[in-house]
Amino acid sequence: MKIALIAIGVATILFSAFQFYTSMSTNKSETHPYKVIRKEKEFEIRFYPSATMAIISSTAKTYKELGSSGFTKLAGYIFGGNKENKKIAMTSPVHMEINDSTASMSFVMPSNYTKDNLPIPNNAEVNIQTTPDEYVAAITFGGFSTNDNIEKHTALLGNALKAYNISYYGNFRYLGYNPPYQLFDRRNEVIVSVNEKDIQIK
Repeated sequence: MKIALIAIGVATILFSAFQFYTSMSTNKSETHPYKVIRKEKEFEIRFYPSATMAIISSTAKTYKELGSSGFTKLAGYIFGGNKENKKIAMTSPVHMEINDSTASMSFVMPSNYTKDNLPIPNNAEVNIQTTPDEYVAAITFGGFSTNDNIEKHTALLGNALKAYNISYYGNFRYLGYNPPYQLFDRRNEVIVSVNEKDIQIK
């Protein structure tokens, strides 16, 4: 019994250390930079500069389905599945978007890469695109993401923007910042593009 308790204690310490290391490693990863333009209780307005993305399209209808299939293809690209067999650093966040007709998942490429100097993907389903500068509204929540809580925060963000008379356009997008094996200190966001004319800097 005593040995079993010691074993459980050691396992708990190792697990906690692994989670701490995972959290620290995630925090050190390059993150798509942005500038906070306005903060409200429910959301914040950000400016995102142009970025280079590796993107796959999908027929997935749920975020779980999109995440499992899309991650494998995009991870394959950055882990050496390209014409130069080159490894590319993982960044955050991972972008996911689902609408009535299609879905997509995107990895933000490290800032030292552009569309012109990235290696060509071996998988033709992986496309390299450059996004335009944009203003977005963002709402943040913790824990593990599910379709239900993504939809819940999508509705919360949409209602808050309407209450503040801020018009938005395009599809709502989900941003995930953490690997699936990280249990603590998780960060999730829902964003949507907003019209600059409606933004009042505070």
